[in-house]
Amino acid sequence: MFDRQGSIGRRMWPKSITRESLDPWYDRVAEALPITRGGWDDVTYAGGVFAAACHHAGRTANPVAAAIDTDLCTNCNWMMSGCRFDAKRSLLLNYLPAAVDHGAQIRPLHEVQRIERSADGDFLVHYTVVDPVDYRVRVDAGAIEAKIVVVAAGAAATPVILQRSEQTLGAMPYAVGRYFSGNGERLNTAILDEDRVRDVLGLDRGDGLAYAANQIGRGPSAASWDRLDGSLPEFSRYSLEQLYFPPGFGTILAQAPGAEGPSWFGVEKKEILRRWQSWLTIFIMSEDDNEGVFGPPPSTGNADRISMQMLSRGNLRYEPSANTKHGWALADADIRDILERDGLSRVMPWTNEVIGAYTVHPLASCRMGDDPRTSALDETNELRDHPGIFVTDGSAVPGALTVNPAFTIAAIAERAVPNIVRAAQARGVDVRYLGWLPPAARVSREAPVTSSAGGVPVTVRSV
Repeated sequence: MFDRQGSIGRRMWPKSITRESLDPWYDRVAEALPITRGGWDDVTYAGGVFAAACHHAGRTANPVAAAIDTDLCTNCNWMMSGCRFDAKRSLLLNYLPAAVDHGAQIRPLHEVQRIERSADGDFLVHYTVVDPVDYRVRVDAGAIEAKIVVVAAGAAATPVILQRSEQTLGAMPYAVGRYFSGNGERLNTAILDEDRVRDVLGLDRGDGLAYAANQIGRGPSAASWDRLDGSLPEFSRYSLEQLYFPPGFGTILAQAPGAEGPSWFGVEKKEILRRWQSWLTIFIMSEDDNEGVFGPPPSTGNADRISMQMLSRGNLRYEPSANTKHGWALADADIRDILERDGLSRVMPWTNEVIGAYTVHPLASCRMGDDPRTSALDETNELRDHPGIFVTDGSAVPGALTVNPAFTIAAIAERAVPNIVRAAQARGVDVRYLGWLPPAARVSREAPVTSSAGGVPVTVRSV
C-alpha cells in the first residue's frame, strides 16, 4: 500500500511513511479506541454466509477487526447511524471527552467557511452557525483567531474550505482539490437462493431458514483479503467485505441480476425487492486512479444544499478511469465466482448509471507526499506554502487503501500531533506534547457519565 505509484510514476506516499514507521501510531489508536478482533461467534449471519461461501469456493475469509464492544452489541443494525447501546466505540467515547477535559470547546452547528491571515500574522477562521432544523439557514457568524489551524473537515469539505480561502491566503498548492480517491469502492448485491444455501453450505438458523437475515447484524463482520498480495500489480488488488447497507439509497442502486429491461427499476427490480431478506451485499475496496477533481467552491459550505439537512449537490467530478474499471471488473468476477458457484445466488453490481461512482470512504483530496507537484501537504501534514495550517483527515491520505481507512487516517493524525505541537511552540504557544491516551468514557441515554481525567469534570451525553 505505502509503495503505490498510481499513475504518476513515482511513490505517492512520503518516503518517511512506511508500515514499520506507522506501526507505533497504529498501536496507539488501537489502544485508544480500542480496536479488537472478534471471533467467529461474533460474526453476523450475513458475515457467516459470506465466509461459508468463500470456504466453499476455496477462498479464505476472516472476522474483521473493529472498534466495537461485542459484549454490548445487540446486532440491531443501526451502527451506521450511531449506537444507542454504546457498543460502537466512536469518538464520543474517547478522543472527544478527553479533548473537552483538557479545555477544548466543541461548537455544534458551526460551519467553517474560510481562513485568512490576521493583521498580526495569525489566522482568522471564519464560520457561520446554521439553523438546527434547516442547514440552509444561517443564524449567526463569527471568526476565531488562532496561531495554528488544523483542518479536519473530511475529504469532501477540507479542499473546499482551502479553495475558498485562496482569496485571502493566496494561491493553494496545485493538489488541493485534486487526486480525490473513492478508495476504489463498489458494491455487489447477491440475491441468495435459500434452498441452495441450505443444501450447498449446510447452513440452518434452526427456524427452517438458511439465511433470510439481511436485516440482522451490524456493519462489516467478515472479509476476504486474498487479493491483497503486495506482489500483484497495481489495480488488481482489492478486498471483499460483507457489508450491511441500510434500505433507501442502497435499495435504489441495487440492480436485478439478468434483467431483460432496466436493471435498477421495473418488474425484475420489484421481484428482488420482495426477496430483500435474502440479500447479501459485498463491498469492494480496490485501487482507484485518484480521478476526482473539485470544481470552484460554492459560496458557502462544501456543497449546494437542496434540502433542509443532508441532501446536497457538490462540486466534485469523478469519472472512473480504465485502471479503476479494470480493478472493479476483476473484483466483480471474483464475487460471482464465490457467490454464484453451485447456484448459491445471482449477483449484480450496483448501478453506475444513476450517480456514476460512489464511496463511503472519501480520501486524498489534499494528500501528503514528497513531490510538491502532486501533493498538497508535506510529510508533517503541513499545507505547502502556508505554514501553520495542518490537515489531518482522510483528505491527507495519498490514495486508496483497499481496506477500511479509518484506522490509517487516525494513525496519520496521531503521527501529525507532535509536528503540530512543535509548530505551535515556534509561534509562542505554551503547549507540550504529553502523549497520553484518551481515557475511556461511556455514553448513556439513561444517565450522564462524568469524566475528570484532566482535572475538570465534564458530563458527556449521547446525541
